[in-house]
Amino acid sequence: MTAANIDHFSLIVQPFAKEEIIPAKINLLDLDEKSLIALFHDLGEKSFRAQQIIKSIHQRGMDDIDAMTDLSKTLRNWLKENCVIQAPKIVKEQSSKDGTYKWLLQLDSGNNIETVFIPEKTRGTLCVSSQVGCALNCTFCSTATQGFNRNLTLAEIIGQVWQASRRLRALQDSNSPELKITNVVMMGMGEPLLNYDTVLKAMSLMRDDKAYALPRRRVTLSTSGVVPYIERLSVEADVALAISLHAPNDELRNHLVPINKKYPIAVLMAACHRFVADKPNRHVVIEYIMLKEVNDQKEQAKQLVQVLQGLACKINLIPFNPYPGARYECSTPEAIKAFGAQLMRAGFITTVRKTRGDDIDAACGQLVGKITDRTKRNARFLASRA
Repeated sequence: MTAANIDHFSLIVQPFAKEEIIPAKINLLDLDEKSLIALFHDLGEKSFRAQQIIKSIHQRGMDDIDAMTDLSKTLRNWLKENCVIQAPKIVKEQSSKDGTYKWLLQLDSGNNIETVFIPEKTRGTLCVSSQVGCALNCTFCSTATQGFNRNLTLAEIIGQVWQASRRLRALQDSNSPELKITNVVMMGMGEPLLNYDTVLKAMSLMRDDKAYALPRRRVTLSTSGVVPYIERLSVEADVALAISLHAPNDELRNHLVPINKKYPIAVLMAACHRFVADKPNRHVVIEYIMLKEVNDQKEQAKQLVQVLQGLACKINLIPFNPYPGARYECSTPEAIKAFGAQLMRAGFITTVRKTRGDDIDAACGQLVGKITDRTKRNARFLASRA
């Protein structure tokens, strides 16, 4: 916690003169363990109170401070007076024919985000957003057309996990399969590495045994290639890494994923090699969206093999999911199969992602939400369709 934050908490503890403005209540979802320890230290409480709060809120899904009976009544009264537990509000829920759930979550005025839960036989994956819109402009992504407003706060990121966990428990009944989050992927709206510090805190809570207790391989961060933060992630967080590559050469990737102009493929691949270096249990997931007659040719598969040579990785081929105004089409099933076969012959573990939730626009690349766009990108996109 910064000194400024500690001073903020100290102000709350002290009585206020009538002419002073009382600060807004503290959102307990916006505090990681370090911040909670600092808060309780300010109150003269033991540091283990932070662990109790984390268990109550994140592990048990509590939103009622009075129900936290392992805390003293005096402390509960202080928390009720000065704190809230406030996550983004679910304003719309959609369920797909394949069992996928999508939630529209309300933030501040004019901004909503989307979160998706994908149930499978052996896992339940929650796709979490990190920004309101996206600061990047990948040309195949629906989110990119919405523009960008701001980074999400910790309460807004971990609040997606908190809300989804509570909602899935409510949906559970004796006639349905278990609805439980076993995996989280930072693959929703936004580029998570451009909100690095906050995303790191959120992933730490996801992995915390006192909170969501997810193993390191079950928390995955997907990036378009913000190289300096990949370097930091390799030493500061023990989570899985996915790279949105989507092209095997710089000329094509500059067009599909414009951040490539700043961090070209050779620089990105060098960072990936460093990420797995001296860590035998680590690998990188390479995400490759399949665009008809754009990046799905035999020569491009050959180039991809050369680019990934020597990297501990798995390749995930993603059929393109269309959206209104999209400039691309999905590769044919035959082209995807042939592309994957060529990679497998070269020795790479290659899978084709099964499209889920496309009937409710919950598939990869289809999340849009509602965004007060600061970039004017959405207005330009709509004008181009007129």
